[in-house]
Amino acid sequence: MYREAIKVLDCTIRDGGLINNHYFTDEFVRAVYVALSEAGIDYMEMGYRSSRQYAPPANYGDWKYCDDDKIRRIIDGVESKVKLSIMVDAHRVLEQEFAPVDQSPIDMIRIATYVKDVDKAITLTQKCHDLGYETTVNIMAVSTENEFDLITALDQLAETPAETIYVVDSYGYYFCEQVEYIVKLYQKHLPNKRIGMHCHNNQQLAYANTIEGIRHDCNLVDASLYGIGRGAGNCPLELIIGFLKNPKFDIEPILKVIQDYMIPMAKEMEWGYTIPYAITGILNQHPRSAIAVRATPEKDKYVEFYNKIIDHLD
Repeated sequence: MYREAIKVLDCTIRDGGLINNHYFTDEFVRAVYVALSEAGIDYMEMGYRSSRQYAPPANYGDWKYCDDDKIRRIIDGVESKVKLSIMVDAHRVLEQEFAPVDQSPIDMIRIATYVKDVDKAITLTQKCHDLGYETTVNIMAVSTENEFDLITALDQLAETPAETIYVVDSYGYYFCEQVEYIVKLYQKHLPNKRIGMHCHNNQQLAYANTIEGIRHDCNLVDASLYGIGRGAGNCPLELIIGFLKNPKFDIEPILKVIQDYMIPMAKEMEWGYTIPYAITGILNQHPRSAIAVRATPEKDKYVEFYNKIIDHLD
């Protein structure tokens, strides 16, 4: 599936950081950066740019904040063409000070938003664009949105300078037919925008749904090393670059960093498909309840968990 326009963004540090409150070591983050650089990946997402007032530093690691100086220390001395991105939550951000792009190691700022907060996302997008950054708007939990409200938001976003608008299957709910429908809806209302795809693996469909997005001309796709990410995780990077057949990609550095870092890490913290995540995905629910139960002695009491979710929906 070679198409030169397709770009790949690795979200290992940002989405993976949701598992451990962003306490990744500098050694690991640098190893990921080196591997992605050698592999020819287009973008690396370093983490969040969060307001410390909302996220007290006593509770989080450095990749919750992604200070420019911290990023510079990680990438220093590495010859690389990979572009760097950070994510900002439009609904959880106080006034942020971003340096102009020519004074920052960051190339792209991704604004995460819900439809109800799209006005905040638009304001933040314009601010980041005016400073020279590439911008995306990532509409989270799109599977839960009322279509009329979603279309209204898309029509507003069509008028912004954001280069890319993302379909984000936050709950791992979609099947391929729904991916096709939603991507075509985005394209209809965003005729001059690139469409992005970010999938979660609750029903073991993150890879398949990413491919489905690519088939319908999504040209910026997210993936992560060994599928690491909140809850059921994301589309595995190693799979998607194998699928794309782009000669610029080299899978060997990806396999090496997985071998050296991800496999040992998987013994210390959990991510990926389990039955509670499947249940929340099937029912189109936020994975927070599954995350919570996986941290208890009842983590494998699937029937009990399912009935609790059903009772809550009733």
